[in-house]
Amino acid sequence: MTAPSLSSVRTITSSLNVLHIRADNTCSPTGYHQSFSDSEADVVLRSHQGTLYRVHSYTLRRTSGFFETMFSLPQPNTRLSSSYDDPSVSKIDLPSVLDVYESDFVLERLLRLLTGLPLPRWNSIDEIERVLIVAEKWDTPGPISTMRYALSSHQFLQSHPLKCYMLATHYGWGAEAKLASTHTLTLNLHDPVYSSIIDQMTSKDLLPLLNLHRKRRDMFRELLNSPERFAAGNSSPYHCNRCGVTELNNYPWRAFKNAMFLEIERRPLGDTLGLASGDSAEWPESLACWQAKCPKEGCGGLNYDRIATLRQIRLCISLLPSTIET
Repeated sequence: MTAPSLSSVRTITSSLNVLHIRADNTCSPTGYHQSFSDSEADVVLRSHQGTLYRVHSYTLRRTSGFFETMFSLPQPNTRLSSSYDDPSVSKIDLPSVLDVYESDFVLERLLRLLTGLPLPRWNSIDEIERVLIVAEKWDTPGPISTMRYALSSHQFLQSHPLKCYMLATHYGWGAEAKLASTHTLTLNLHDPVYSSIIDQMTSKDLLPLLNLHRKRRDMFRELLNSPERFAAGNSSPYHCNRCGVTELNNYPWRAFKNAMFLEIERRPLGDTLGLASGDSAEWPESLACWQAKCPKEGCGGLNYDRIATLRQIRLCISLLPSTIET
């Protein structure tokens, strides 16, 4: 008689105080995951898709607080009675099957982490999040620490900084949260595309991030308006450096400042500002500012020193806060 697949077994009631497994010979015994099919393992986990995973109970107890608690409770006798003579019931001695209601991907990744098997590359931050959720439910500090390290990789910080920040703050990982907050400076948090992630955050976690973005914007505005840093544009009155007679019309500088304010709002990192080349260097406001000249006949001196001004803009950006306060 062909051995039954555990994905197809059914329990039947009986007056005997035992669990009986009815064989289904229409199913071949191919339901085990190839990496978790050790016949000596005494626990079988079943995924939502029905795949079976054999794991040693000792491993589960040592690596998971959830299973340590579960296995410490009195367990029912699930072995078959050898005296039971119903020919329709297989007299086999199989380990208990535990339905965990998780997908094959999540269960395989988490079991690999628990058992020390090689782990495939994470392809997305969503994969880490899915496994983290179950690792937290199972109380598995080892896998959680491994995924914490993966969360700080350049790959995910560059591509999904806000998701990294959300996960780091949820799990109380302060250093990772600060690192991720810096990488969120490339984002406009008011863009609706990020609302689904922001909605998952508590106000306690979200407020420091919003404050960081706001402080950078407000401090940058204050620095750009400083007469000490930008005398030609912000001092009133200010006269042409060449002829010393003409009072400058600073409209080009004010328009350029307003364009920079809008850009720091859109991208708080400010890495597109204060550059001699790139998109911001080709803005109409930028070109008009550097081309502004003294209207006095015979003078024509430039109103603003382009190189010195760009250098000062970069200095202002370097003075802005770069991470959340803890």
